[in-house]
Amino acid sequence: MTATLSSETMAIVKSTAPALQKYGLEITSRMYERLFVDPEMKALFDQAAQKSGEQPKRLAGAILAFAQNVDKLSVLRPAIESMAARHVETHIKPEHYPAVAAALLPAIRDVLGEAATDEVLAAWGEAYGFLADILIKREATLYAEEAEAAEDYAKV
Repeated sequence: MTATLSSETMAIVKSTAPALQKYGLEITSRMYERLFVDPEMKALFDQAAQKSGEQPKRLAGAILAFAQNVDKLSVLRPAIESMAARHVETHIKPEHYPAVAAALLPAIRDVLGEAATDEVLAAWGEAYGFLADILIKREATLYAEEAEAAEDYAKV
């Protein structure tokens, strides 16, 4: 994964913000439909938050915030910290990220149709991979801190 996104990718992702504002919930709902075909992936998610619509709303908001701030990620630091902590709580691992991408990108095309050009999907694929890498690295640190704390506690 690259350390930064190209200005072209950032511009494309940013240009999708109005569509995400309008269709984000529909996209994330469709993404979860696709993702939950796999029972193992479905088991990782709070189904009450799915049924209430809270989780698709949260994810739609996060995707929109990312699109709007892709060129100034420092704005997203608190959200990234919160998301990473939640992922550690729910035992999300690096190997889960590709399944989400495989559900998200086609969901964007399902909902946006022809507006989701190959160029748009490629930019979002790159942006998703970039953000996933940030989260995976932060989560690795949190998992290590958790293991160290458990070790220390076991010594007591």
